[in-house]
Amino acid sequence: MPAGTVRANFEDVVMISVVGQITAPGRGASPYTVSYAGEPQVLPGTGGIVYNVRVGDRAIGWASDHMEPGVTIKNKDAQENGGLNVLACVGNDAYVVAGEARGARGTVTGKHGGAEHVMVDFTPDVLERLVIGDRIQVRAYGRGLRLTDAPEVKLLNMSVQLLRVLPLEVTDGVVEIPVAGIVPPELMGSGVGHSPERGDYDIQTHDREVLAEHGLAGLRLGDLVAIRDQDHSFGRGYRKGGWVIASVSHSDSFIAGHGPGVTTLMSSATGHIRPRLATEGVNIADLLGLRD
Repeated sequence: MPAGTVRANFEDVVMISVVGQITAPGRGASPYTVSYAGEPQVLPGTGGIVYNVRVGDRAIGWASDHMEPGVTIKNKDAQENGGLNVLACVGNDAYVVAGEARGARGTVTGKHGGAEHVMVDFTPDVLERLVIGDRIQVRAYGRGLRLTDAPEVKLLNMSVQLLRVLPLEVTDGVVEIPVAGIVPPELMGSGVGHSPERGDYDIQTHDREVLAEHGLAGLRLGDLVAIRDQDHSFGRGYRKGGWVIASVSHSDSFIAGHGPGVTTLMSSATGHIRPRLATEGVNIADLLGLRD
């Protein structure tokens, strides 16, 4: 089934606005982050405007911790931030509605737990005009989306825009999808047990030999990955035979149990997802036309 021809309930999905402010990077009383090896680090982390890393760039090896590419947005009000985190979907359009860059359009690329951030990609010329505190309005469009021919596959954080361009094949209720890597369940860390409708789930990257063994050392931000023996239908957890498809949303980490975070896009408790390793059509930056 070519991209753009997948059957879904597109006509039933509601587009609604949610909004957030570009958030400043925060830091507690201590400047240090203690690594998995017991080494104190002082590094940039979450929040703010990142000028030299965007979706499509490498996810591993930056001198940072949980770095969020592009622009990070959230709300100070917890209820409003919950609405932003739950309703915004990967691939949604986002517009600057205040500040010098007002009117510029970006794209939601992922979510991050903890502080519950949403990341938005903008072109470099727009990044130069943005400032912390500018308001970004997202046209949330994807909640309630279902695959007509694959009822055993649940869609989570999947926008209408992204689903329309994914190179999926659906046969007898099974979704075949190209991915950049297949992650074994033992590599999954921070985020287990939490809701997949918001936040992220970390691939542990401290054992570089295991990463290389599974072909994951070259992961890029925005890459589609499959996670084996997982079910995120109603919370993230282990389920033998289950499959999850997710996109890499933030960079790796020096903290034990952490690494590049992924945002869940699909889940099947019954194994109705068939991932296929590929080199094309596996990064949302390419699929959504975010990079030249």
